[in-house]
Amino acid sequence: MSPKDTAGTGRGDRFGALTPGRIGMAVVAVLLLVFIFENTGDVKIRLLVPEVTMPLYLALLATALLGAACGWYAARRGPRRSR
Repeated sequence: MSPKDTAGTGRGDRFGALTPGRIGMAVVAVLLLVFIFENTGDVKIRLLVPEVTMPLYLALLATALLGAACGWYAARRGPRRSR
C-alpha cells in the first residue's frame, strides 16, 4: 500500500489542531462572556414598537448570538473556492 492509502483523510488533523485563529477566537469568546455577565443591570430596550425591560446580559447575549449566526451564514453563502 502506498502512504496515501494508509494516511486516511487527514480530517482529524484539521479539526484537532489548536491553531492561532482558534486560540484567538476562544480568547474573544471568553472576553465576550465575561463582559456580558458583568453587565447584569436592567435596561429598557425598544424593539421597533414595544419597549421591554430586561437584564442587559440577556440583550448582549442575544446580540452576540445573532451576530455569530449572521457571520456563519455570510461565510457559508460567500463565494465558493474552486477545487
